[in-house]
Amino acid sequence: MAFVTASWNPLGDAFYRKTELYEMSWPLRDGLRDSLVAAAPYGGPIAVLKEPQRRSPSSRPHLDIYSASGVSLASFVWKSGPVVQLGWTISDELLCVQEDGKVLIYDLFGSFKRHFSLGQEVSQSQVLEAKIFHSPYGSGIAIVTGCGRFTLTTNIDDLKLRRLPEVPGLQGAPCCWAVLTQDRQTKVLLSNGPDLYILDNTSCTAVSPPGLSPESGSILQMSVSFSYKYLALFTQTGLVWTGTSNLQAKLSEVDTKMRSAPKQMVWCRRPRAQQPSVVLMWERLLLVAGQCSDTIQFPLDSVSVLVPELDGVRVLSGSHQELLQEVPLVSQEIFKIASMSPGALLLEAHREYEKLSQRADEYLREIKEQCVLAEAVRQCVEAAGHEWDCVTQKALLRAASFGKCFLSDFSPEPFVTICRELRVLNAVRESSVGLPLTHTQFKQLTVQVLIDRLVHRRLYPLAIEVCRYLKILEFQGVSRVLRHWAECKVQQTDLSDEAVARAVCAKVGDSPGVFYSHIAAKAYESGRPELAIKLLEFEARSGEQVPLLLKMKRSQLALSKAVESGDTDLVFTVVSFLKNEMNRGDFFMTLRNQPLALSLYRQFCKVEESQTLKDLLNQDDDHDGLGNFYVSAAFREPRLEGRLALLQNAVDEFNKAKNDFNAKATEEEMKLLKFQRKLDEEKGAGLQGLSLQDTMEALLNLGLHKHAEQLCRDFRVPDKRFWWLKLRALAEKQDWDELDKFSRSKKSPIGYLPFVEVCVKNHNQHEAKKYLLKVSPEQRVKACLLLGDLEGAADAAIERRNEAELGAVLTRCPASNRQLMDRLQRAVAKK
Repeated sequence: MAFVTASWNPLGDAFYRKTELYEMSWPLRDGLRDSLVAAAPYGGPIAVLKEPQRRSPSSRPHLDIYSASGVSLASFVWKSGPVVQLGWTISDELLCVQEDGKVLIYDLFGSFKRHFSLGQEVSQSQVLEAKIFHSPYGSGIAIVTGCGRFTLTTNIDDLKLRRLPEVPGLQGAPCCWAVLTQDRQTKVLLSNGPDLYILDNTSCTAVSPPGLSPESGSILQMSVSFSYKYLALFTQTGLVWTGTSNLQAKLSEVDTKMRSAPKQMVWCRRPRAQQPSVVLMWERLLLVAGQCSDTIQFPLDSVSVLVPELDGVRVLSGSHQELLQEVPLVSQEIFKIASMSPGALLLEAHREYEKLSQRADEYLREIKEQCVLAEAVRQCVEAAGHEWDCVTQKALLRAASFGKCFLSDFSPEPFVTICRELRVLNAVRESSVGLPLTHTQFKQLTVQVLIDRLVHRRLYPLAIEVCRYLKILEFQGVSRVLRHWAECKVQQTDLSDEAVARAVCAKVGDSPGVFYSHIAAKAYESGRPELAIKLLEFEARSGEQVPLLLKMKRSQLALSKAVESGDTDLVFTVVSFLKNEMNRGDFFMTLRNQPLALSLYRQFCKVEESQTLKDLLNQDDDHDGLGNFYVSAAFREPRLEGRLALLQNAVDEFNKAKNDFNAKATEEEMKLLKFQRKLDEEKGAGLQGLSLQDTMEALLNLGLHKHAEQLCRDFRVPDKRFWWLKLRALAEKQDWDELDKFSRSKKSPIGYLPFVEVCVKNHNQHEAKKYLLKVSPEQRVKACLLLGDLEGAADAAIERRNEAELGAVLTRCPASNRQLMDRLQRAVAKK
């Protein structure tokens, strides 16, 4: 704590500090000399390719992947072509760009993922330089070929190559160039001697940085900030020009007194920085340039690499890794010498309190008198997040805890949050983990991405502990980690299928959001189908089991699982798949063992494949089903002869099935068809295809009463049914004479009230009165009411002394007919 400011270096109004992150544990004999190095941002992994241009088959270069602390993650001999550039995607996949335009992609542990080409033209002209960048669309690659042409893609996962316009006078690679992302458009800024150009999709435009003197000479190096908002240029006269990347405004210009081009130049600007600053590196010198004319210089003992970060620069060497950054303003206010800021006074008050000194009370009184105690606590909490040293973190947090005890309305949430986040950050910063994240980077990265990074490094126990400690919802935290662990577990070949299945089930259990079908799919992709089947036994959702079983060609098991689920849609999906995959005989034999599946397939065949249905029924000797099949087919047959033949086949099948009822009904249908054909030929009646009842109605409407009666006798139609049909037909034709003859032909089996009703319905009251006397006493009241004869209805109701009928007549009786109402009321009273 006493030496917090010992490593601070002033530059203008700000201070810069170098914090040692790790003593690198990698076994590099010559350090980073003669190596191609790529380090991912946000404390990501480091790839080192020794002597990348070596072409001798007997002595190939070695590609090593390390964590940020130098712990080896993978190492293998590079057997492909010469590599121009290495880089990392946003998902920590290693991109290796070769001279021939091929890009090979590896994961963190050196496993080959895939490759793609940047085009035939690039392959022919060779790649001279390449840059890997991140844009809103994903991870992109930009290259310049031997003929001086630029090609880029903004997203390697959705490869769309763009060839940029030619640059006037450019033969080969430019002096320096950089990729810009502005307004959702990716451009290339390049220097060709004293000229500066911007290349976009359609044009090559010459530009001039504002405020940069023409006497500055050629631009030898350029750098874009982490956020693509700012640009830095280094000229051959040693000037460092900084400004906005759109070249609209100048920020500063500093003379470094160096004439040779730096090996690297990167931005060192943190969010809410006090000044723009860039870091330049030569063979033995590291230089920080800001807004003022002064610079900060650090000597270098060995070959180093600069890794730009969101809030600083990581400096990699063969033995150490350091973080160079501007000291946050809140830390300056607390720790700078003779500071009287609220945070500094509170920290001093807590120190005196721990010494049991009364001066602690004096400092507290001073803070309270200024009414800045809440601000003092906030400063200590915020400064703790920016510190790397655990002792300094604890001192600041204890001071904040001491100060908030004297506040009645202070929210504890910021204090609790920073304590939790620092505990997580300190855990992942350990050299065994190797994720040197600052608090600013952690907030930008988010907890979910941090957990993903731990998972991708297979640090599952730590990831689970972080999830539980930060109280992340289970399906977003622990369950997600367990799913990745299980998918990694099933790819291990040193354990038996049974052992892996037991281990996965014991660990995963019924964790929400973890699906055994997904784990089984990963096992199948890894060449372990038996393990996949064992894991599917733990999957509760049949809808997730079946697709994978079908993919694995386990059709019998898939069909059984679908039938067990009771989901007919799922069963039908499996049946449809099997139909396309299996030969006809095996398919039918498979369905015979599953009645539900067979039934569903039959339903499908009824609509879509009638011939297949016939084959199924024949195979099963289902004569009853065949009879129904022929009947259905008969009604789809337009020709009468064909229909009769199919119906005869149906009769034969029903007889074989001993289904006498269906056989007799089918024979009668054939008899009716023949009868209809005869009448159509003789009378042109147009009866073909009508039902028995419709046929009789049609005959009656045509006046063919004798034929209708003959049909009634032949098919033993009940008299009541025939009388109703003929009664309605004659009334609708208003053939009252024929109706009268029909009523006297014999005693009506349906009574005579229907005669009254149909006459009234067809507006013939006179004809209806003819049948009134024939109506039975039980129905006479209703008949009279239909005719509007209230007197007759009253006489009939009084005669029968039926209370309901008396009431019905009484309600219909008008109030003006007092005499009739009195009669009815007396009859009701007597009743």
